[in-house]
Amino acid sequence: MKAFTQLNALVAPLDRANVDTDAIIPKQFLKSIRRAGFGPYLFDEWRYLDRGEPEMDCSNRPLNPDFVLNQAQFQGAQILLTRENFGCGSSREHAPWALEDYGFRAIIAPSFADIFFNNCFKNGVLPIVLSPELVDSLFKEIETGYQLQIDLEAQTITTPSGRVIQFAVDENRRFRLLNGLDDIGLSLQHADKIKAYETERAKRAPWLFRNA
Repeated sequence: MKAFTQLNALVAPLDRANVDTDAIIPKQFLKSIRRAGFGPYLFDEWRYLDRGEPEMDCSNRPLNPDFVLNQAQFQGAQILLTRENFGCGSSREHAPWALEDYGFRAIIAPSFADIFFNNCFKNGVLPIVLSPELVDSLFKEIETGYQLQIDLEAQTITTPSGRVIQFAVDENRRFRLLNGLDDIGLSLQHADKIKAYETERAKRAPWLFRNA
């Protein structure tokens, strides 16, 4: 998992509430569990004018010119600004996979669905909760496209005007993102202790390891 420390990046505004995981990555793409390759299908039904299918070449598909990610001023955005209850619906982990594969490293919203929120941290995406009033003010400033600076160590967002906005992140989740540690990476920090335990256990109960 890629570490998240600081990010100075373009913001894409998705001015919709209650965006569910089927909108983020439609159900037909859930057959694969490779974790990579979902970026071209992110927001597939909103982004394209035809129906997407797994392994489809998206380079020549007809684009919806009204969708934000297809507009020139938001190309290369790594921060998504959106409304309340983002990531609701089914608990598919493919949703943060698709967002991360597209290039988004942070999402700012007034609220997130719980399971989606947790899955973001496990996949290197930083979900930031701000008040509806602050989110509204960012939408008003973003109309022509601009960059935000996010500092996870300091837990701050800095706007182009110099305004500094504080946000809160659980300390354990913050540590894991700063160090690029998913669940497996966190466990591997204790690899020596795990190996020592297994070695000692094999001596005490060798019958458990005969076929190992």
